[in-house]
Amino acid sequence: MFGRIERLVNPFPDVGGVRPPQTLSGFVWHYVRPLWPIFLIVAILTAVVAVLEVMLFSFVGDIVDWLSSTPREAFLAEQGGTLVIMALVILVLLPGLVFIESLFTFQGIFANFPMRFRWTVHNWLLDQSLGFFHDEFAGRVATKLMQTALAVRETVMKSIEVLLYVAVYFTGIVVLIAAADWRLALPFIGWLILYVLMLRYFIPRLMVVAERQADARALMTGRIVDAYSNIGTVKLFAHTRREAGHARDSMSGFLTTVYGQGRLITAFYVCLYLLNSLLLFAVTAVGIGLWLEELLSVGAIAVATGLVLRLNGMSQWIMWEVSALFENIGTIRDGISTFTLPVALEDKPDARELTVSKGEVRFEDVSFSYAAPRKHRPAGAVVENFTLTIAPGEKIGLVGRSGAGKTTLLNLLLRFYDVSSGRILIDGQDISKVSQASLRRQIGMVTQDTSLLHRTIRDNVLYGRPDASPEDLTRAIERAEASGFIGALSDREGRAGLDAEVGERGVKLSGGQRQRIAIARVMLKDAPILLLDEATSALDSEVEAAIAENLYRLMEGKTVIAVAHRLSTIAALDRLVVMDKGRIVEQGTHADLIAAQGIYAQLWARQVGGFLESGAEGTVEG
Repeated sequence: MFGRIERLVNPFPDVGGVRPPQTLSGFVWHYVRPLWPIFLIVAILTAVVAVLEVMLFSFVGDIVDWLSSTPREAFLAEQGGTLVIMALVILVLLPGLVFIESLFTFQGIFANFPMRFRWTVHNWLLDQSLGFFHDEFAGRVATKLMQTALAVRETVMKSIEVLLYVAVYFTGIVVLIAAADWRLALPFIGWLILYVLMLRYFIPRLMVVAERQADARALMTGRIVDAYSNIGTVKLFAHTRREAGHARDSMSGFLTTVYGQGRLITAFYVCLYLLNSLLLFAVTAVGIGLWLEELLSVGAIAVATGLVLRLNGMSQWIMWEVSALFENIGTIRDGISTFTLPVALEDKPDARELTVSKGEVRFEDVSFSYAAPRKHRPAGAVVENFTLTIAPGEKIGLVGRSGAGKTTLLNLLLRFYDVSSGRILIDGQDISKVSQASLRRQIGMVTQDTSLLHRTIRDNVLYGRPDASPEDLTRAIERAEASGFIGALSDREGRAGLDAEVGERGVKLSGGQRQRIAIARVMLKDAPILLLDEATSALDSEVEAAIAENLYRLMEGKTVIAVAHRLSTIAALDRLVVMDKGRIVEQGTHADLIAAQGIYAQLWARQVGGFLESGAEGTVEG
């Protein structure tokens, strides 16, 4: 039974790239809609249970009247049948309904719904552009994903449990009391009016605080995760206390929102307690007055007083539940601001698969600029009127000081950003009109800052081609000169060699080891177009020399674009393209450029220890 209910909801549906609505109700309904039959069942069962519980109070009043008016010897004969029916309601019907409601709530919704939300939103986030993740803390985005999933579930469930249950329950109370005497219902109606006014005053304020609190919590978590992710840098510069202070600032900001929430809840609680006390006094006074005039039975007074005490406890429960409800709504609103951002780079509706038969790459009058200033560079043109044709199988090197636009060109070719004007073609196909996945499948890239996944060596190398055979995997590792150190690796779980985990971002490996794993991954991918962005910068001279032959072998038959500050690593390529401020200023072979005595010759002359000296105008990104 449990398994059958648990399988009613598929937590991992096939999802498409549909942008969630930006309104609160639309956002919640977007994720609730596929499960609406289950939520409807829970709502109906909740309403039925509320009605039956109100009927129990009526039954208690009836018992009081029967006991006060029926002789003991005739009591069971007259009321025995009714008592049996109510016993079945209390012992069988109500527990059965609660059991069924719990099945759908905890087996059908409790785990499946937030997991379905996380799965769907995670797939949406993976389609976001590289710029989206550059502008956000990874830890902050992950925290929002976890928080918002639970917040949406709790918002829906509390709306059913609190709002529906209370609406049905209170309506039943008023009907029940009015049936005894309409005047006894007046205090309850007055209480409801004042209670709604209190909610209207406090809830919007609690919602604002909750939204600030959710954002402050995500910021706090993001800063903590950021420190842990960069713990090597923190310790290298002896800034543990500085990072603690940085985290403390965000913790203090979060604590301020909690204090504000606490003050509102205290005021709400005191006002509610006074209102409940007033209700108890009013109902008791009206009830006694009506009894004195013989207009009301003792049982009716008992029912009314019991319902007041029930409302007393329920209203405090509602206060906490409503506070939690709007705290969750604040969390959802904060999540909406992140999860409903449009995908900056989307495939066109008619996007085709890129097919590469030759490997020609052509930049036609390409210009690109960042629309807004970024942390490490101002807004403005990075590449301007750039035109370059790379013949199939040609190997070119991009040369220039930092900030010349070299790495930006590679990012544009990979379509991490769209060009501002002009176009880029591969074998005559405009890359903006093909699917991004098919484009990137045809390009292999090794970067300067190699980041590995927190998985095994095997998983990281197979990332290049997951369906590769064991023989192909071994061959790629050997060609990258990585087999020697892999055999000596082990992790704290006792796994060794290819089965050893590399740690977050590959921190358990040296820079050179990470680079060789990355090179093996690209060798296994064997894409027709190869990009090298400072591919051997993390290798010492001996290791670089050892794999240089294999790198050149990898280049055979491929179109290659290489970026390097160490000019000796690209001097032997077919053509060198010298860039300055996003434009081509020189191009030719190494010998031609040295003979021309231009910028390249000056850069070559400045080489000290094999590295290129950055110009005064250089910035962090190429």
